[in-house]
Amino acid sequence: MKRIKYLVLSLIAGSMMTACHSDLDQTPIDPDLFTEVDVYQNVDEAKSALAKVYASLALTGQQGPAGQPDISGFDEGSFGFTRMLFNMNELTTDHLVNAWSDPALPGLQLMTWDAGNDYAEAMYYRLAQVVSFSNSFISLAGQLEAEEASSMIAEARFIRAYAYYNLMDLYANVPLVTEISTELPTQSNRAEIFPFIETELKEIIDLLPAARGNEYSRVDRVAAQALLSRMYLNAEVFIGEDRYADALMYAEEVINSGYTLNTTDGNNNGNAYDELFLADNDSNGAQNEFIFVLNYDGIQSQAYSGATFLVKSTASGNWGDLQKLLGVNGAWGGYRTTKSMVEKFDYAITGSDADGFPIAWRDGRANFFTEGHNYEIQTLLNTFEDGYGFIKFRNLKINGEPGNDISGEHADCDVPLIRLAEVYLNYAEAAVKGGGGSLATATGLINELRTRAGAPTITQGDLTPQFVLDERSRELQWEGLRRTDLIRYGQFTSSSYVWPFKGGTQNGTGVEDFRKIFPLPVNVLNINPNLTQNPGY
Repeated sequence: MKRIKYLVLSLIAGSMMTACHSDLDQTPIDPDLFTEVDVYQNVDEAKSALAKVYASLALTGQQGPAGQPDISGFDEGSFGFTRMLFNMNELTTDHLVNAWSDPALPGLQLMTWDAGNDYAEAMYYRLAQVVSFSNSFISLAGQLEAEEASSMIAEARFIRAYAYYNLMDLYANVPLVTEISTELPTQSNRAEIFPFIETELKEIIDLLPAARGNEYSRVDRVAAQALLSRMYLNAEVFIGEDRYADALMYAEEVINSGYTLNTTDGNNNGNAYDELFLADNDSNGAQNEFIFVLNYDGIQSQAYSGATFLVKSTASGNWGDLQKLLGVNGAWGGYRTTKSMVEKFDYAITGSDADGFPIAWRDGRANFFTEGHNYEIQTLLNTFEDGYGFIKFRNLKINGEPGNDISGEHADCDVPLIRLAEVYLNYAEAAVKGGGGSLATATGLINELRTRAGAPTITQGDLTPQFVLDERSRELQWEGLRRTDLIRYGQFTSSSYVWPFKGGTQNGTGVEDFRKIFPLPVNVLNINPNLTQNPGY
């Protein structure tokens, strides 16, 4: 990637545009320089440019773990895509709180953010950059005649569609730009962006490799089908249409594609679920479940905003031997759970403390760390012990050995963005909401997930929309989906469902509906007069 030189990749007003100026479009005199002309002369070289498109979601710059950032003006370690998705879609919900006093974090967890929130601003820029890189690749790789180039372009179109899905979800009203241009874009809305993503994904299905026919972590046609299923599940929110039948149809395509749940209990602990989030989840069986995943390696792809963040920020140095427990050399003591998340596992309690609070569960997904922690949260900031800890990602291999970075500074865990278990739950929700299919099949799919985790199975009579939402919380906790799920069920802003410190009060309260979407960056609005701020900001 260090050889690649994009002559111009500047974001105009953060608007997902790549500008080309004739005075810069010159052939370098230095014969050692490697330019975009060289990159797109053959498929092998173009593949390295495609790697940058993928890496724009995983890494934060050209050096790693810090230095030469892709986006300036922000702390590089804090504003990678994975970390921002975690904060914007999980910290804003009932899943967790944070002990840090970083300026932008309290606003997210209290649901009091404003148009100047750094996370809302930086995520817009990050996703805009992903679109910009994708547009550049799609345009320039189109000059290649090799058949493989068509598939690679389809991969870049998927990445662009995924970025636009998140822009639509988070911000709703953003420019829709698919070509290199020097014009300031006009503003689009969900009614325009939704069908664009829909058309793109449908068009590339047959252009992408068959299921599991691509290299690990590169997408195939199943990724497009899975993202369609996710988008259709949220269609009532995005465009006011019931598309549950479509969500179920594409979920069926994915389920029957050849991807499989990881059920290999390699460390013989009676729980194959935890192996999805280990340092060797690219080879321990978990990879068979990952439909779209970001690669992290403690040596080759270091970033403080990716797997390292997910391991270290959710643990404390007071937990004992962190090398043995988590495979890292230290912890940051930031994120812990609310009792609302703990209560999702009440059916599986097998042990309580002297005060009657649960400390053991018959469900491997209830991986709470309770020793030295309080069940109730009295104080948010600087009190990591208020609220149970939670262990999701561990920088340990299935045999207990640490990841590739023997110092324990950086983690190896790959981070799944779409996995088969989510699609199981898409099918179940679509079925129970009248999208067709079979409730018996939906029950069986959920029981596959629960059996893997060692949890009690359910009957068809247990299957209700609210149950599926709760099961999504249990299965997909801390994977960047919770905010969207709560919005779909009308529980994100309403007072009908509250959690500790929702809306800034200890017991929780409802907030204004405009917080279902985030504000557009003020700097972008100042530069581009075609854009209007989202309501409420």
